Parts: sequence; structure tokens; C-alpha cells
Amino acid sequence: MDDLKSLFHVSEIEITYKNKNPYHERLIVDAPWYAYDIFKSTWDTGKIELLEQFKIMLLDNKSNCLGLSEISTGGLDCCFVDPRMIFVTALKSKATRLIFAHNHPSGMLKPSEPDIVMTKQMVDAGRLLDISVMDHLIIAPHGYYSFAENGIMSNWCSKQTPHSSSPIP
Repeated sequence: MDDLKSLFHVSEIEITYKNKNPYHERLIVDAPWYAYDIFKSTWDTGKIELLEQFKIMLLDNKSNCLGLSEISTGGLDCCFVDPRMIFVTALKSKATRLIFAHNHPSGMLKPSEPDIVMTKQMVDAGRLLDISVMDHLIIAPHGYYSFAENGIMSNWCSKQTPHSSSPIP
């Protein structure tokens, strides 16, 4: 009988959400350069040229910034990005739009083939959850590369659901 009772002892999962910033004080991120400025201001300057890191900016459907989250820190030239961590963070924060950012410690701003493939996979995954990946920035101390500004996102994002938004211009 005790074995049967133990089958019914399960953990209860509770999801809560509280944004510390009032709605009227949230930043509206409507351009890649602005996203870059925000990411760069929060990046650890001691790591930007040392280790590859991947972060996300969480936005609501009006591009109000809900927050930033560091998803992964890697080594000198790569960083493992777990899609589950990206989307669990987005879902918990009620984000409907995301902007990705990662640094290349080398300072090279050109995306690698793995950068492009991973971004396409995340756009597709987001589409299933009605979460739009608006852009992916590669950042360095001296500038950034925007997938959206360079037309990489446009073909992928044009296939979004009617409820999703268009890429940042």
C-alpha cells in the first residue's frame, strides 16, 4: 500500500512572472543598433574578447524590452546553445519576440556557417511557439553584425505565422 501512495506524491510545478520595471519605463527596441547598445552595455568587457557568450533579449509584442538573459558561455571560439534554455526563458518571461546576440572573441563580425544554421533552427523552433526571432547580432567592442540588416533573416521570417511580427527593419 505504501508503494501505491508514493506513486501519488509528485512535485507541483508553479509558474510565476513579475517584471520589476513598470510598463511605461520599459525600453522599446526597434532597431539593431539600439539592441547592440543595450547588449554591449551589459556585456562583461573582460570576456568579450576572451570567451564566446550567447545572450537573448526578451521583447513583448510591442518590442518593449522585458529583459536580457545569458544562455551560455563557451570557450575561445564556440559556445553551445541549448534551444530549450532559450525558449523556456522566453515562455517564462511572456516574450513574443527575441533578439539573439553572441560575441566572436576574434573580433570578426562575419557569421560562421554554424551561426547561420543555428539561427535558422531557432527561427523554426520559435515559429512553433509563436515566438519571433527578430534578429541575431554578432558583437564586438568595435561594432556589430546584424542578420536582419544584412538580409539573412528576411527569407526565414517572411514565413512566420499571422500572429507573429516582421523583422526589425
